[in-house]
Amino acid sequence: MGEKLRRDHGITYNVDDYDFPVPSGVVAQEPYEEREKARLLVVERSTGKLYHSYFFQIGQWLDEKDLIVLNDTRVIPARLIGRKDTGGKVEVLLIDPNVDIAKSEGRDNSFECIVKASKAPKPGTTICFNKNLRAEVTSPVKEGKARLRFYAEEPIQEVLKSHGLVPLPPYIRRKGQIPLEKDKEYYQTVYATSPGAVASPTAGLHFTKELLDSLSERGVEIARITLHVGYGTFSPIRVKDIRNHRMHAEYLHITAEEAEKISGAVSRGKRIVAVGTTVVRALEFVATEKGKIVPYKGLCDHYIYPGYQFKVVDRMITNFHWPKSSLILLVSAFASRKLILRAYGEALDRGYRFFSYGDAMLIL
Repeated sequence: MGEKLRRDHGITYNVDDYDFPVPSGVVAQEPYEEREKARLLVVERSTGKLYHSYFFQIGQWLDEKDLIVLNDTRVIPARLIGRKDTGGKVEVLLIDPNVDIAKSEGRDNSFECIVKASKAPKPGTTICFNKNLRAEVTSPVKEGKARLRFYAEEPIQEVLKSHGLVPLPPYIRRKGQIPLEKDKEYYQTVYATSPGAVASPTAGLHFTKELLDSLSERGVEIARITLHVGYGTFSPIRVKDIRNHRMHAEYLHITAEEAEKISGAVSRGKRIVAVGTTVVRALEFVATEKGKIVPYKGLCDHYIYPGYQFKVVDRMITNFHWPKSSLILLVSAFASRKLILRAYGEALDRGYRFFSYGDAMLIL
């Protein structure tokens, strides 16, 4: 590896150094019927020790010195099946409707979408989803993406509620790519209250209301933010030097009440426990931009990779991530590439389930 891709103190910027094998069968295809029964790999950064447990036992590592931050975004049914005016089937996925709405201030019903069809529709093509919803392709399809202008009597969010499908990750296979009935429930966190995501903040899928209540009884504080996860979370890094990657933007909202709760905990010396990489990026973004956690409403495109100096987050709950992804870079920045890859190797050896419906890690 060239010296340009490695710092003197050992941090590598070569994306290939964040690769690892993903054996057949390791990708979880079904959710746990009991969310909290997922396995939990605890990674202790100070010692490098690894502990094997279950998520319902996470309270063993959390107490009154911790404040947990949850992402309360709710996944919307952003996937639509329609037909071109010539009769060909088209599948459409709105990539991040909240970003489009924020940029246009709600004036335009145009959204960037992933478009799948046997023959890519040309600009001007009409796609009919049902008698109440149609869309016009307004840009050429490039790398599977195009901009569509939707025509409906109701706001797009309301139309999706009636006609959309759960946008499961591409690595979760379903017959005919139609989600199962249980996906509607299990691909949401139990505290999801703010509709807008097209991918679930999956680290939070393991919590039950009872488990959250038990943590509160132990003195663990809980705060909430909203970051609407976009489809870009699944985008691979396509550059050799990770410093040249550009992060997708997502819509973030931190209320005054929750900002005060988090900043107050920081000032009192509490440990901030981020539930998921979305929360990590949101908190670190605001702390970087504003100097501390304050109320915020707008777009967040914070990119965290090895060498980053964390300002707010002390602990992290996360799932197991794809190799060579921005997510594996983030956890490697938090716990070191060497430790994370060793933990992943042990998890693979012990049969942990990976990715959205898989098992969890607690990084201390």
